[in-house]
Amino acid sequence: MGWRDPDLRLSMVDTMASLRAFLRSSRAVRNIPPSPRLAAAGLPADDEVLLDAPDARLGPALVAAGRGEYGPAADLLAATRRTAEWENRDRYVIRLAAFAHSRAEWFTSWRAAAPDDPDALLVAAELAVTHAWESPARAELLLQTGPLVEAAVAGDPRDPVPWRIALDRARGSDADHGEFERLWGEAVRRSPHHYGCHAAALKYLSTRRFRSSDGLGSHRECFDFAERAAQDALPCSLVQTLPLRAAFAWLTEGDGRTAVDRARLDAAADAAVTLSTAHPAASPCAAEPRNLLIYVLMGLGRWQDALQQLRLTGPYASSFPWDRFSDDPLARFLEAREEIHRNASATRCAVCTCHPRSEHGGRAHPADH
Repeated sequence: MGWRDPDLRLSMVDTMASLRAFLRSSRAVRNIPPSPRLAAAGLPADDEVLLDAPDARLGPALVAAGRGEYGPAADLLAATRRTAEWENRDRYVIRLAAFAHSRAEWFTSWRAAAPDDPDALLVAAELAVTHAWESPARAELLLQTGPLVEAAVAGDPRDPVPWRIALDRARGSDADHGEFERLWGEAVRRSPHHYGCHAAALKYLSTRRFRSSDGLGSHRECFDFAERAAQDALPCSLVQTLPLRAAFAWLTEGDGRTAVDRARLDAAADAAVTLSTAHPAASPCAAEPRNLLIYVLMGLGRWQDALQQLRLTGPYASSFPWDRFSDDPLARFLEAREEIHRNASATRCAVCTCHPRSEHGGRAHPADH
């Protein structure tokens, strides 16, 4: 399905009104008034921007969970399992686990009512691994999540999502390359083009440098892996954005000792731009890849392209990648909009007063952002 919204005809007026109120209730209040210049640039006002807004299927499940009801969430995940919607299943599991982390009553009731439910077991494994990742005792706690991950794996032998969770666990518990290869083989055997498993593998490769003897990193290896996967990906698949994630890793984690050609970084961004423009504007399903693309375009100094992606993103901000740099990802996204608009305006003025030039010129450094 890629970034496309499900073809639904559900009435969401009351549900989305409740959900918007819930999402906005957790915002930090900004002291900076919204800029009227952003509206003139085709961007929504600050108070219209939503963080991690769900799609039309997940929204009702979250609203029900907020009331303490687990039934809609259970039905949603069961439907994705029956129809092998592995990409949607992965996204929904991540969001439901995050909700259970902050409001656990509905999930506790679900586990008590159906302790062997493969969907509840999957959410439990995701919740445990994510919680362990947030702890200073990460490696030790991740080792303790083994039984939960194994139970999720046994829930449905076809499902690649438990193997994505297993890959995340392996990365945080310092598993060796042989164990990673075993888990990766199990994942791709179930779904050769599953985005979540590919992203987990890429993150593992990007962090291997911390365990390497020379410390030089593996960014070129990341790009090699990402570009091969993107070339083999299905049309409109998120796997086509893997080189963008490799570019993000280099921009944020590179220390200059591992060289990556600027052309390779631009090619990753260009491919993601092409995929973004082929999908509907202002779609919550497209929020995370577009937010990631916006950050990478900022890092490359491609301000006009970043502004265009902001227009396509509309009112939908995602925690990733902004939560890598701030405890308030929504505020960081809003600041990024101001920065992009300011630099895009300056670039446009420079082009008008001087001569046309490509935004692809010049190397941006990760320290710039």
